[in-house]
Amino acid sequence: MRLLVINPNISESVTDLIRAEAERAAAPGTALTVLTAPFGVAYIETRFEAMVGAYATAQLAAEHVDGHDAVIVAAFGDPGLAALRELLPVPVLGMSESALASACLLGHRFGIVAISRRITAWYRETVESHGLIGRLAGIRHLDAPLARIGGVQEDHGAALVALCERAVDEDGAEVIILAGAPLAGLARSLAGRLPVPVVDGVSSAVRHAESLVALAPGRAQRGSFAPPPVKPHRGLPEAIARLLARR
Repeated sequence: MRLLVINPNISESVTDLIRAEAERAAAPGTALTVLTAPFGVAYIETRFEAMVGAYATAQLAAEHVDGHDAVIVAAFGDPGLAALRELLPVPVLGMSESALASACLLGHRFGIVAISRRITAWYRETVESHGLIGRLAGIRHLDAPLARIGGVQEDHGAALVALCERAVDEDGAEVIILAGAPLAGLARSLAGRLPVPVVDGVSSAVRHAESLVALAPGRAQRGSFAPPPVKPHRGLPEAIARLLARR
Protein backbone atom coordinates (compact mmCIF):
# COMPACT_ATOMS: atom_id res chain seq x y z
CA MET A 1 0.00 0.00 0.00
CA ARG A 2 1.26 3.47 -0.84
CA LEU A 3 -0.18 6.68 0.63
CA LEU A 4 0.37 10.22 -0.67
CA VAL A 5 0.42 12.70 2.24
CA ILE A 6 0.30 16.40 1.36
CA ASN A 7 1.00 19.32 3.68
CA PRO A 8 -1.01 22.29 2.26
CA ASN A 9 1.31 24.68 4.13
CA ILE A 10 4.80 25.66 2.94
CA SER A 11 6.54 24.90 6.27
CA GLU A 12 9.03 22.07 5.88
CA SER A 13 9.38 21.85 9.66
CA VAL A 14 5.68 20.98 9.87
CA THR A 15 6.08 18.44 7.07
CA ASP A 16 8.78 16.79 9.17
CA LEU A 17 6.30 16.46 12.06
CA ILE A 18 3.66 15.03 9.71
CA ARG A 19 6.13 12.54 8.23
CA ALA A 20 7.34 11.37 11.63
CA GLU A 21 3.83 10.75 12.97
CA ALA A 22 2.65 9.15 9.73
CA GLU A 23 5.59 6.74 9.81
CA ARG A 24 4.86 5.83 13.44
CA ALA A 25 1.20 5.20 12.66
CA ALA A 26 1.52 3.33 9.36
CA ALA A 27 1.22 -0.42 9.31
CA PRO A 28 4.22 -2.51 8.23
CA GLY A 29 4.35 -2.53 4.45
CA THR A 30 2.67 0.86 4.01
CA ALA A 31 4.89 3.25 2.05
CA LEU A 32 4.51 7.00 2.41
CA THR A 33 5.17 9.89 0.04
CA VAL A 34 5.07 13.13 2.05
CA LEU A 35 5.07 16.45 0.17
CA THR A 36 4.99 20.16 1.03
CA ALA A 37 2.90 22.77 -0.79
CA PRO A 38 5.01 24.60 -3.41
CA PHE A 39 3.26 27.90 -2.64
CA GLY A 40 1.00 29.36 0.02
CA VAL A 41 1.47 30.35 3.67
CA ALA A 42 3.47 29.05 6.62
CA TYR A 43 0.33 27.80 8.35
CA ILE A 44 -3.34 28.12 7.46
CA GLU A 45 -5.60 30.11 9.79
CA THR A 46 -8.23 31.68 7.53
CA ARG A 47 -10.70 30.74 4.83
CA PHE A 48 -8.69 32.54 2.15
CA GLU A 49 -5.47 30.81 3.19
CA ALA A 50 -7.36 27.52 3.09
CA MET A 51 -8.46 28.28 -0.48
CA VAL A 52 -4.84 28.85 -1.51
CA GLY A 53 -3.76 25.69 0.31
CA ALA A 54 -6.49 23.71 -1.42
CA TYR A 55 -5.21 24.72 -4.86
CA ALA A 56 -1.61 23.90 -3.91
CA THR A 57 -2.78 20.52 -2.65
CA ALA A 58 -4.75 19.88 -5.84
CA GLN A 59 -1.68 20.59 -7.95
CA LEU A 60 0.52 18.21 -5.97
CA ALA A 61 -2.17 15.53 -5.83
CA ALA A 62 -2.68 15.66 -9.58
CA GLU A 63 1.07 15.45 -10.22
CA HIS A 64 1.77 12.57 -7.84
CA VAL A 65 -1.42 10.50 -7.39
CA ASP A 66 -0.40 7.86 -9.93
CA GLY A 67 1.06 4.88 -8.13
CA HIS A 68 -0.65 5.72 -4.83
CA ASP A 69 -3.63 4.00 -3.23
CA ALA A 70 -4.98 6.97 -1.25
CA VAL A 71 -4.32 10.66 -0.67
CA ILE A 72 -4.25 12.47 2.69
CA VAL A 73 -4.75 16.23 3.08
CA ALA A 74 -2.55 16.92 6.11
CA ALA A 75 -3.97 20.16 7.43
CA PHE A 76 -6.75 20.44 9.97
CA GLY A 77 -9.74 21.93 8.21
CA ASP A 78 -9.09 19.66 5.22
CA PRO A 79 -8.67 22.35 2.52
CA GLY A 80 -10.06 21.12 -0.79
CA LEU A 81 -11.07 17.69 0.53
CA ALA A 82 -14.53 17.40 -1.07
CA ALA A 83 -13.31 18.80 -4.39
CA LEU A 84 -10.39 16.38 -4.52
CA ARG A 85 -12.78 13.49 -3.95
CA GLU A 86 -14.51 14.46 -7.18
CA LEU A 87 -11.29 14.48 -9.17
CA LEU A 88 -8.94 11.82 -7.83
CA PRO A 89 -9.34 8.12 -8.69
CA VAL A 90 -8.41 6.94 -5.18
CA PRO A 91 -9.80 7.57 -1.66
CA VAL A 92 -9.03 11.05 -0.31
CA LEU A 93 -8.94 11.68 3.42
CA GLY A 94 -8.37 14.75 5.57
CA MET A 95 -6.96 15.23 9.04
CA SER A 96 -10.14 16.86 10.39
CA GLU A 97 -12.62 14.34 9.08
CA SER A 98 -10.40 11.45 10.17
CA ALA A 99 -9.88 12.87 13.66
CA LEU A 100 -13.60 13.53 14.02
CA ALA A 101 -14.36 9.96 12.95
CA SER A 102 -11.91 8.61 15.53
CA ALA A 103 -13.27 10.87 18.26
CA CYS A 104 -16.85 9.80 17.57
CA LEU A 105 -15.82 6.18 18.12
CA LEU A 106 -14.31 7.04 21.51
CA GLY A 107 -16.89 9.31 23.11
CA HIS A 108 -19.94 11.45 22.47
CA ARG A 109 -18.63 14.98 23.09
CA PHE A 110 -15.23 16.00 21.80
CA GLY A 111 -13.15 19.09 22.47
CA ILE A 112 -10.70 20.61 20.00
CA VAL A 113 -7.40 22.21 21.02
CA ALA A 114 -6.03 24.62 18.40
CA ILE A 115 -2.91 26.72 17.93
CA SER A 116 -4.50 30.18 17.52
CA ARG A 117 -7.64 32.22 18.11
CA ARG A 118 -8.13 33.17 14.45
CA ILE A 119 -8.18 29.57 13.34
CA THR A 120 -11.17 28.61 15.51
CA ALA A 121 -13.88 30.05 13.22
CA TRP A 122 -12.71 27.89 10.33
CA TYR A 123 -12.47 24.83 12.58
CA ARG A 124 -15.99 25.36 13.90
CA GLU A 125 -17.30 25.61 10.33
CA THR A 126 -15.45 22.40 9.47
CA VAL A 127 -17.12 20.53 12.33
CA GLU A 128 -20.49 21.98 11.33
CA SER A 129 -20.01 20.88 7.71
CA HIS A 130 -19.77 17.28 8.94
CA GLY A 131 -23.02 17.57 10.90
CA LEU A 132 -21.24 17.14 14.23
CA ILE A 133 -21.64 20.56 15.80
CA GLY A 134 -23.98 19.10 18.42
CA ARG A 135 -21.15 16.86 19.63
CA LEU A 136 -18.58 19.65 19.88
CA ALA A 137 -17.90 20.46 23.54
CA GLY A 138 -15.82 23.48 22.61
CA ILE A 139 -12.66 24.77 20.98
CA ARG A 140 -9.74 25.87 23.16
CA HIS A 141 -6.79 27.70 21.62
CA LEU A 142 -3.37 29.12 22.31
CA ASP A 143 -3.35 32.88 22.64
CA ALA A 144 0.31 33.73 22.16
CA PRO A 145 2.53 34.55 19.16
CA LEU A 146 3.93 31.53 17.35
CA ALA A 147 7.61 32.20 16.87
CA ARG A 148 8.32 28.78 15.34
CA ILE A 149 5.44 26.99 13.67
CA GLY A 150 7.39 23.73 13.73
CA GLY A 151 8.24 24.25 17.41
CA VAL A 152 4.76 24.87 18.82
CA GLN A 153 4.82 21.69 20.86
CA GLU A 154 8.11 22.59 22.53
CA ASP A 155 7.38 26.31 22.95
CA HIS A 156 3.82 25.91 24.27
CA GLY A 157 3.73 22.39 25.69
CA ALA A 158 2.51 23.33 29.18
CA ALA A 159 -0.15 25.65 27.79
CA LEU A 160 -1.44 22.95 25.45
CA VAL A 161 -1.79 20.48 28.31
CA ALA A 162 -3.64 23.11 30.36
CA LEU A 163 -6.04 23.71 27.47
CA CYS A 164 -6.75 19.99 27.24
CA GLU A 165 -7.48 19.83 30.95
CA ARG A 166 -9.81 22.82 30.78
CA ALA A 167 -11.64 21.25 27.84
CA VAL A 168 -12.32 18.21 30.00
CA ASP A 169 -13.06 19.97 33.30
CA GLU A 170 -14.96 23.02 32.06
CA ASP A 171 -16.39 22.02 28.67
CA GLY A 172 -17.22 18.40 29.41
CA ALA A 173 -15.13 16.96 26.59
CA GLU A 174 -15.01 13.17 26.59
CA VAL A 175 -12.35 13.05 23.86
CA ILE A 176 -9.67 15.62 22.95
CA ILE A 177 -8.69 16.31 19.34
CA LEU A 178 -5.31 18.00 18.96
CA ALA A 179 -5.97 20.06 15.85
CA GLY A 180 -3.44 21.08 13.25
CA ALA A 181 -0.37 19.60 11.63
CA PRO A 182 1.99 21.54 13.97
CA LEU A 183 0.61 19.35 16.78
CA ALA A 184 1.19 16.07 14.93
CA GLY A 185 2.53 13.45 17.30
CA LEU A 186 1.66 15.31 20.51
CA ALA A 187 -1.18 12.92 21.30
CA ARG A 188 1.35 10.13 21.78
CA SER A 189 3.21 12.03 24.47
CA LEU A 190 -0.05 12.96 26.24
CA ALA A 191 -1.46 9.43 26.29
CA GLY A 192 -2.11 8.53 29.92
CA ARG A 193 -1.52 12.11 31.12
CA LEU A 194 -5.12 13.18 30.51
CA PRO A 195 -8.29 11.61 31.91
CA VAL A 196 -9.84 11.14 28.45
CA PRO A 197 -8.67 9.72 25.09
CA VAL A 198 -6.56 12.02 22.89
CA VAL A 199 -6.82 11.91 19.08
CA ASP A 200 -4.22 12.91 16.48
CA GLY A 201 -5.33 13.85 12.96
CA VAL A 202 -2.31 12.51 11.09
CA SER A 203 -2.33 9.05 12.65
CA SER A 204 -6.13 8.87 12.31
CA ALA A 205 -5.93 9.74 8.61
CA VAL A 206 -3.19 7.17 7.94
CA ARG A 207 -5.07 4.38 9.69
CA HIS A 208 -8.42 5.25 8.12
CA ALA A 209 -6.74 5.44 4.70
CA GLU A 210 -5.30 1.97 5.16
CA SER A 211 -8.76 0.68 6.12
CA LEU A 212 -10.46 2.25 3.10
CA VAL A 213 -7.88 0.87 0.69
CA ALA A 214 -8.28 -2.59 2.21
CA LEU A 215 -12.09 -2.35 2.02
CA ALA A 216 -11.92 -1.46 -1.72
CA PRO A 217 -15.35 0.23 -1.69
CA GLY A 218 -15.17 1.42 -5.31
CA ARG A 219 -15.25 4.84 -6.97
CA ALA A 220 -18.29 7.11 -7.32
CA GLN A 221 -19.54 7.24 -10.91
CA ARG A 222 -22.82 8.97 -10.12
CA GLY A 223 -23.92 11.59 -7.65
CA SER A 224 -22.10 14.68 -6.43
CA PHE A 225 -18.74 12.92 -6.11
CA ALA A 226 -18.67 11.58 -9.66
CA PRO A 227 -15.75 12.94 -11.71
CA PRO A 228 -16.26 16.46 -13.10
CA PRO A 229 -17.70 16.59 -16.64
CA VAL A 230 -15.42 17.32 -19.55
CA LYS A 231 -15.59 20.95 -20.66
CA PRO A 232 -13.29 23.60 -22.14
CA HIS A 233 -10.67 25.02 -19.78
CA ARG A 234 -7.66 27.31 -19.93
CA GLY A 235 -4.47 27.90 -17.95
CA LEU A 236 -4.67 24.84 -15.71
CA PRO A 237 -1.53 22.94 -14.67
CA GLU A 238 -0.89 20.04 -17.03
CA ALA A 239 -1.47 17.38 -14.37
CA ILE A 240 -4.88 18.79 -13.40
CA ALA A 241 -5.90 19.09 -17.06
CA ARG A 242 -4.88 15.47 -17.59
CA LEU A 243 -7.04 14.28 -14.70
CA LEU A 244 -10.00 16.29 -15.95
CA ALA A 245 -9.63 14.66 -19.36
CA ARG A 246 -9.91 11.16 -17.82
CA ARG A 247 -13.67 11.56 -17.46
